[in-house]
Amino acid sequence: MRLFHARKLRYGIMAAVAIAIMSFTPAAPARAHDAAPALPKPAGVTAENGNSLGAVIVSWEAAADAAGYLVGWVAHADYPNHFRSADIPAGETAYTVTGLAPGADYWFIVASRDRQDGALRWAEGWARLTLPAAPEGVDTVVTPVGLLHNEPGAFPGYTLFGTRSNAVYLIDNQGRLVHQWERRFRNAKLLVNGGLMGISRGKIYEIAPDGSVVWEWEYSGGRMHHDFLKMPNGNVMLLLRETKTYAEAVAAGANPDFVSADGIWNEVLLEVKPVYPDGGAVVWEWSAWDHLIQDYDPGQANYGVVAEHPELIDLNFVLRQVLTTERQYGVRADWLHANAIDYNPALDQIMFSACNFSEVWIVDHSTTREESAGHSGGKGGRGGDLLYRWGNPRAYRAGTAADQQLFWQHNPHWIPEGLPGAGNILVFNNGDEFEGLYRDYSSVVEVVPPADGYSYRRPVGGARRYGPADPVWQYEAEPRTDFLSYRAGGAQRLPNGNTLIVHGMRGTIFEVTPAGKTVWEYVNPHLRDADAPMYQGDLMPVDARPIPGPVWQNRVSRALRYPADYPGLQGLDLTPKGTVERYRTP
Repeated sequence: MRLFHARKLRYGIMAAVAIAIMSFTPAAPARAHDAAPALPKPAGVTAENGNSLGAVIVSWEAAADAAGYLVGWVAHADYPNHFRSADIPAGETAYTVTGLAPGADYWFIVASRDRQDGALRWAEGWARLTLPAAPEGVDTVVTPVGLLHNEPGAFPGYTLFGTRSNAVYLIDNQGRLVHQWERRFRNAKLLVNGGLMGISRGKIYEIAPDGSVVWEWEYSGGRMHHDFLKMPNGNVMLLLRETKTYAEAVAAGANPDFVSADGIWNEVLLEVKPVYPDGGAVVWEWSAWDHLIQDYDPGQANYGVVAEHPELIDLNFVLRQVLTTERQYGVRADWLHANAIDYNPALDQIMFSACNFSEVWIVDHSTTREESAGHSGGKGGRGGDLLYRWGNPRAYRAGTAADQQLFWQHNPHWIPEGLPGAGNILVFNNGDEFEGLYRDYSSVVEVVPPADGYSYRRPVGGARRYGPADPVWQYEAEPRTDFLSYRAGGAQRLPNGNTLIVHGMRGTIFEVTPAGKTVWEYVNPHLRDADAPMYQGDLMPVDARPIPGPVWQNRVSRALRYPADYPGLQGLDLTPKGTVERYRTP
């Protein structure tokens, strides 16, 4: 597989980087796949500064008969981590890498490929370039905060968003504050009873309009994280992270070379009946650990043919790609990184985002707790096995990198009944696939799942990839590289057919029409860990991180627009109370 080769080879690349850095002379990286003498290596690899800060144009000479190229880059200061790569089609001999750190020393290399997902032939030497130092003030950007656009056609209502500080805000379409909770909920939801629900530091809370705590609960068997939802029956569905030891991972069939001594994290879906004020009763659960497959060790559990079992999760898929690399987010342990959850009451199914797989997964909620741990039972007849998966067919050996459609996605969900596109799946497609192929833009995609009653169609014969092949609608910026949120983000279909989008890494919430026109836009003015919001005119701090795209310190994970007749708004005082951003008196 293309991405597998890129990752498998990176450690030879790292060795070459180390040698080159120590000698200050580019060195030719040794490659196991250099045993394909028929394909020439790319020659004349150069790197020059692009037209914008942090952009570099990598160029090379065409290699005869190359089916494509792989461009790789790494910063000296980030060695041995953060080697990144991008697939380039045949016929192109230049690629612009964006989002690099000003003033940093980078190395660039190019490989030719003999066929799709075939052997790589790496260039003889690295191109080295020290980017220009940033001009004074580059650690900030000049940007207005608060309301930027509110044009005719925007859906009227109230927008709820949490910050990375002790504040959750509810604003009207004029950008005026109507209600505030002093809570650190990155993903907050307004309940039909007017309460606010969110997760903070491993606990879930329900907060009354006056800020008092109605319910709080912490589970001793794992740590809840990222997302939750209030079920129609009043229960709460949670994402839970539990630790599996090194021994447990190896016994389950994990390649021991890829497992940290501290073990790995397993994802659990947990349905809890609240017991007020501080209790909870678990009534249903699903564990990824009960639905694994691996083809590494026939002497361990879960051994089988991955391609024949798309309903199971390849334990070594992400672990194999991570290899022995540590990353700043601790992803060696976090092999799944579920980051969103949704429920379809008509189907009694649960959808969640397997972020590190770049896939959306759907499982059966109609099962008993015993059936959810097995492979039969429930309306779908499969127990807790995956009913449907979409986004990256390489994860079940049914495709290549060219077939991948999701890239480290967030917030997948069914569009609710009564809204345009009801029953379709809406996903914020971030643009970066975990430790792998780099896509330098984000998008929002809407897809029609191949539903067949309670099940999902999968083609017979051929690659047997789950469809659809293409989205029915998507949003991209023009140019599309202007919209890149490497982490976080979300989307919501509105009753008028528009879509509310969260550009997580810029703390920006905006509404677009089906044609992609922006009719409403708001920039969060509350910085991370700040005691109070920004003053209009203050410079926006930017995090200096070796990742693509700008990372403003006003990051927003999720936002929701509620119509004026939403029941949960009826008990709130919605009188405008000024703006969230502050203004200095002249």
